[in-house]
Amino acid sequence: MGFRVSVLLFLLITLLSSSVQAFSNSEEESSFPELSLRLSSSFSKALANLQKEINYTFKGVGLLRRAMTHSSYSEENNKALSVLGESVIETSVALQSLRKDVDISAKDLNLAIAEASKVEGSCNAEGIRLGLQNVVRVASNTDATAPSVVCGAFRALFGAIAIDAGSSDEAGEVYGKIRAGARSAVTM
Repeated sequence: MGFRVSVLLFLLITLLSSSVQAFSNSEEESSFPELSLRLSSSFSKALANLQKEINYTFKGVGLLRRAMTHSSYSEENNKALSVLGESVIETSVALQSLRKDVDISAKDLNLAIAEASKVEGSCNAEGIRLGLQNVVRVASNTDATAPSVVCGAFRALFGAIAIDAGSSDEAGEVYGKIRAGARSAVTM
């Protein structure tokens, strides 16, 4: 009998937490303040701060929430957004490289793209610089500072911007500004 009660409690908690997430998919807190997860409040603040940091305001914060949700935390996570974001980043790097030097060799262009996409490289470093390890939601047994988690959230951020803006070009511009900011911070 105890096992059945435990299973029912688990299902009820899961159902309630799903309902709360559905109701709090906007920047405002849920209409159920007592259920509105104090964690959600700090998460909402972190999302608001992130939008200021990247100088982009989402029309629908739900995309940003998903971008900052690791697959260990929820089935509604950032995996697909990360795939799109990686393409945005690679295209942006290619465009920036070719604007700078139209005669760049294919090998050098591929190396620049690979460096920007490398989980252990600039993708992780730029994500850490934005503080994504402090924003991304992960399960308790997942390390939010792991390069794959940070880089996945970083990529997903640009996938979410592309969908929100309806343009990968705008997402690429935001990425370019963040990347330029990272370079200028290093040279200071």
